[in-house]
Amino acid sequence: MKYVVVLGDGMADWKMDSLGGKTCLEKAKTPVLDGIAPRSEVGLCKTVPAGMKPGSDVANMSVMGFNPADFYTGRSPLEAVSMGIDLKPTDVTLRCNLVTLSDGGAYEDKTMLDYSAGEISTEEARELINFLKDHLDGGGFTFYPGISYRHCLVADCGKTGHTLTPPHDISDRKITEYLPKGENAHIYLDFMKKSYELLKDHPVNLRRKAEGKNPANSIWLWGEGTKPALENFEKLRGLKGGVISAVDLVKGIGMLAGMKIIEVEGSTGEYHTNFLGKANAAADALIGGLDYVYIHMEAPDECGHHGDPEHKIYSIEQIDSKVVKTLLERLKGERFAMLVCPDHPTPCACKTHVSDPIPYLIYTNTKDLGNGAPRYTEDEAAKTGEYVADGYKLIEKLLGIK
Repeated sequence: MKYVVVLGDGMADWKMDSLGGKTCLEKAKTPVLDGIAPRSEVGLCKTVPAGMKPGSDVANMSVMGFNPADFYTGRSPLEAVSMGIDLKPTDVTLRCNLVTLSDGGAYEDKTMLDYSAGEISTEEARELINFLKDHLDGGGFTFYPGISYRHCLVADCGKTGHTLTPPHDISDRKITEYLPKGENAHIYLDFMKKSYELLKDHPVNLRRKAEGKNPANSIWLWGEGTKPALENFEKLRGLKGGVISAVDLVKGIGMLAGMKIIEVEGSTGEYHTNFLGKANAAADALIGGLDYVYIHMEAPDECGHHGDPEHKIYSIEQIDSKVVKTLLERLKGERFAMLVCPDHPTPCACKTHVSDPIPYLIYTNTKDLGNGAPRYTEDEAAKTGEYVADGYKLIEKLLGIK
């Protein structure tokens, strides 16, 4: 039996007046999912445990079958592992976003204009982070360049327990209330202030501004943590697993679980990612010997953070027409089961993650699992009455199909 997870990050949403009172899932044209929904189990699942923040780290860990209450130690170390950073047990890592803050006034009074600095290119970002390394590395702190706006700061023998706010949670807000708090807060804030002075007139940013793009004029530190120890997926589940993702966070979870990381050319983490390439890479891996592949697509989440329902709907339609359709066609000669779900909702109205239960769909070509849902949407999932209270147990429903 083969198993595949189609994870549309942040795909679930709230109803919007601009969409005629519908969610993005309801508005999207999804003929492929509509075709299999009547033969699928559709329901709701709580992927974020009570008391934990609804981050993609916690939620993806949950959907992969790991209880965040047992294994979660912070977001940044998951990304650091994927970036190839050799972490010591005493290291504390922090996610380092390149962001766009408003001009003028004191740093503390600026506004978070863009948590991704206009989805800055990896090449531009690498130049900026390396420039910061030259000026700010030292004293046990080291910056590491990553992909696009996502980077890492490692503190040797660092401290945890700080209050650090994700920048995508404060879009269009003054940052005053959300600056670092805790034992090393003054160090982190000093890094952030110095980064602004170093970056605001950097040639990369002057060029971006001239082109009408948002400048990456500051770093923003958040997501602290220490290296976690996940159980090996194959030993735990008896299946050879693989992960396809453009983001270091999900790759890091896969690497820590001993899963194969499958790279796909043109995989960007945005709505212009290579959807078809991801589907074909997953099918190749399953036909070629893997038993389980987790396909992660960041696009709907990014669109939700930008309050962009148009491209969120487009992303959902691409997942339907290019990912789900391709998998159904290419795996028809195999016995397989497929889980389609988001990790958490990212409503366009609030531009951030929420802890609401997510809709899921489980389909197999071996039997009819239909439980009355005519479509895969939030409302139809709620109507079936199916509910998984512990998100990390959702995988048991999928793997229980033989």
